[in-house]
Amino acid sequence: MKNIADGINGSLGPTITLTCCLLLFALVTTALLTRGFEGWTTEMLRRHAIMDHPLPLPSLQIMDETGKRQRLDQYVRLDGRVVLIDFIYTRCNSVCTVLGEQFQQAQTHIEQHGLQQKVRLLSISFDAQHDTPAVLASYASRMHADPAVWHFATVTDRASLDLLLRQFGIVVIPDGYGGFIHNAAIHVVDRNARLEHIYNLDDFDMALAHALDLHT
Repeated sequence: MKNIADGINGSLGPTITLTCCLLLFALVTTALLTRGFEGWTTEMLRRHAIMDHPLPLPSLQIMDETGKRQRLDQYVRLDGRVVLIDFIYTRCNSVCTVLGEQFQQAQTHIEQHGLQQKVRLLSISFDAQHDTPAVLASYASRMHADPAVWHFATVTDRASLDLLLRQFGIVVIPDGYGGFIHNAAIHVVDRNARLEHIYNLDDFDMALAHALDLHT
């Protein structure tokens, strides 16, 4: 019996060693792929990558609520302010409502603390077919947006819009009822027209603080 046991142990030894090596390799690989287990999702990894290497904005054309057309990167560089950007559509009554409230609060904070020369807000609609300049202007009025702080725009070219949404990590899916299902975040764009950081909706205060830090 002892010889049989020794034989079994001898045959299992290399297998156990190989298994341990494979587990160790998997653990190390996972740590590397998730930046030390910090990011377990593709989105988290993407956000970390943007923090390390901010993304220049694409040179695509936007149209604001006044009907003015200009390149997005030029718009950001216009006056040296950091820009907080969100993505909406004006018929939305769910997550866009939260975004609107957050931007209203940010506008109030910016004006009350005299920060108009440091930070401004831009809401970009991904529903260009409906959200014409007139509709955006009406929406801006309902949101009590101060044009000195908060602007609204859309991207009329479909290919350019798709490129912009991909770069910002926004997924938009028609809901079958004329609306859209989409994710949302607060995007911090620095004065050099680079996407510098992405925050969740519940971290809006952090996003605003970050924007102010970038300006100093």
